[in-house]
Amino acid sequence: MYKNLVATLVAACFVSPVFSQAPTPPKPLKIGFVYVTPVTDAGWVHQHDEARKAVEVALGDQVKTTFVENVPEGADAERVIRDLARQGNQLIFTPSFGYMEPTLKVAKDFPDVKFESITGYTTAPNVAVANARYYEGRYLAGIAAGRLATSAGYVAGFAIPEVIQGINAFTLGMRSVNPKATVKVVWLGAWFDPPREREAAMTLFNQGVEVMAFHTGSTAVMRAAQERGKLAIAYHSDMRQVAPDAQVLAVTHQWGDYYTRRAQAVLSGSWESAALWGGVKEGMIRVDSFGPKVSQKVADEVLARQRDIAAGRLHPFKARAALLDNQGHEVLAAGKTLNDAQILNMNFLVQGVQGKLN
Repeated sequence: MYKNLVATLVAACFVSPVFSQAPTPPKPLKIGFVYVTPVTDAGWVHQHDEARKAVEVALGDQVKTTFVENVPEGADAERVIRDLARQGNQLIFTPSFGYMEPTLKVAKDFPDVKFESITGYTTAPNVAVANARYYEGRYLAGIAAGRLATSAGYVAGFAIPEVIQGINAFTLGMRSVNPKATVKVVWLGAWFDPPREREAAMTLFNQGVEVMAFHTGSTAVMRAAQERGKLAIAYHSDMRQVAPDAQVLAVTHQWGDYYTRRAQAVLSGSWESAALWGGVKEGMIRVDSFGPKVSQKVADEVLARQRDIAAGRLHPFKARAALLDNQGHEVLAAGKTLNDAQILNMNFLVQGVQGKLN
């Protein structure tokens, strides 16, 4: 009997730990981000990194994020995206237009990894695309600029439809309240080149423009406006920290909610390839952070038009009169509205823009 008791106790020593062990917690979802410029205190990449942080706050220990910054578009991007996939990242965000083809190429080799091509337009079974209707914010910024000035400058990276949409919407916004307004464009051929961004802004100020807008990746244009005692429209982020007197308002991009929802979909197993083009209505674009040179009356007007866009009462590309390009050709009849396909393939500059497409 004693021997049987000992045997039972010995067996229990080996068996009981199996039942007392806590369940192994699930491994966190590894999420990778690729950034086209360094992470700075404002700008395109700053907004996407803020979204990455928002995912961490919202999902906590369920996720583990990492990022690689200052990755040029092209071969370097493919190498970095591939490395992130090899390192076990199950969801990879690639927020730059030039990352689209490298993302699609890597995705073919990693069918179990989910990819989010931000500003891309080609999907695949494991590649979703998303972009924002930046032009809505540009139109609203144009209203404010038109209340404050008649001449504007615009420093732009590349003549792709997204940038052209912004230039045209900004000009139409200005001319909706100031019909004689003009916008002078300088093309850089780069997304992030602070010295050249600054030089272009200074050149435009020397040519007499009163307010600046830009579609590049740094705060250089805002700093130039502050230095010259002029006005500028912040893009991507609120930039009052570098241009407290110059900032008219900021056209900001809000990616945190979208990124969080896509990560949640991977965690729940419900992720599907999709294409989203969201704007003011979806909370992805908004104007805010008005500067000291903007009266409450103008701010109220801009915010009222923002509500109109959200409610579908206002469309920046609805022609009140016949819409002309800057060569005098009609591109849209009065009363008509450009559809999404026409906007996505925009290849003209509207009347009032001084410049050519490169």
